[in-house]
Amino acid sequence: MTKPVVTIDIKKTAKQAGELIKKTRRGALIVVKSNKPIGILTDSDLIKRVVAKNILPSKVKIKNIMSKPLITVSPDDDIIVATKKLKRSNIKRLPVVDRGKIVGVISMIDIAVTSPEMIYILENRLKLKEEEQSFEIKERFASGICDSCGNYGSHLEYINDQWLCDNCREEEE
Repeated sequence: MTKPVVTIDIKKTAKQAGELIKKTRRGALIVVKSNKPIGILTDSDLIKRVVAKNILPSKVKIKNIMSKPLITVSPDDDIIVATKKLKRSNIKRLPVVDRGKIVGVISMIDIAVTSPEMIYILENRLKLKEEEQSFEIKERFASGICDSCGNYGSHLEYINDQWLCDNCREEEE
């Protein structure tokens, strides 16, 4: 995850946010109210909700353009949980919150840099789950993520439309 986290108060303007994004060279700011994370403001939010609408940035409050609710993970969550939340929510960054306090931000880029083989496997598995399988699976064994427990397995078996690891296969039987 990336730290330190750059935050901005909800009462600030889009102009102040843009200046802070430029100064810190970050693509997103965590929006806080009384030091509690409540939303996120990305460079994309500024473009879509201010620039593209030709609104004067000094007149727009962050509370009116931020993305909310804030989708987060905890420091104890594993990379698979974070990846699923990013994919399911169609977002690029996840704040890491510990007992109400923001401690970092994890992005798909962070995940890809630290574990490129895992992101490749996860993306392909998520695509397979999302698409209707209009083909017949010919392989009976493979390596990847178990559909039941979510753990990586080097010897998955395709049973009842699921790829199962040894442990989950035993439970299934």
